[in-house]
Amino acid sequence: VQLQASGGGLVQAGGSTRLSCTASRRAYSNYAMGWFRQAPGKEREFVAAISWSGDRIDYGDSARGRFTISRDNAKNTIYLQMNSLTPEDTAVYFCVEDRNWVMVQRGPAEWGQGTQVTVSS
Repeated sequence: VQLQASGGGLVQAGGSTRLSCTASRRAYSNYAMGWFRQAPGKEREFVAAISWSGDRIDYGDSARGRFTISRDNAKNTIYLQMNSLTPEDTAVYFCVEDRNWVMVQRGPAEWGQGTQVTVSS
């Protein structure tokens, strides 16, 4: 499977942006998907995850209340709406997926190439 992320770029503090991630696969699959991020000099951090059906959603502490994850299974795509951005949100954002709900939040099997989000003050 390939995970292709898009969106992001340069955003002003207080602004919003939306990331998308499309998974390419041959057959209908039951995967949880999500987002991690990595800021310069820091470890990768869990941002958000959503189950295949969308009935389970979880957020990392930094994302809760500001970010919203959603998915469109018809398009094999997930989205991350990010609001009230601060310079501390500057990072490379990685799309991830795993068949296991716990693992998608801790150590996903599949990682996309990442997309840069830079928040200017």
